[in-house]
Amino acid sequence: MIGMALGFAYMCFGLAMLFCLYRVVFAPGIADRVLALDTMTINAIALLALFGIDKGTGMYFEASLLFAMVGFISTVAYGKFILRGDIIE
Repeated sequence: MIGMALGFAYMCFGLAMLFCLYRVVFAPGIADRVLALDTMTINAIALLALFGIDKGTGMYFEASLLFAMVGFISTVAYGKFILRGDIIE
């Protein structure tokens, strides 16, 4: 039963990643693209967590934590670049 649930979750998050990729490419504004990239990061974290559950190891959970930190920093840096035009003052 858990295998079927994991397969369904893989399919849902993979489809969400494709929708976000479409939004990154065809978004009307730069803010929409930043939000789509941030959502792709969240979906990738969820996929890593699902893979960790599937394989039964904690290594993927640590990788998802690192991916979350890098995604947060990149989103904040990109937002600051959009607002001010530079990252480091």
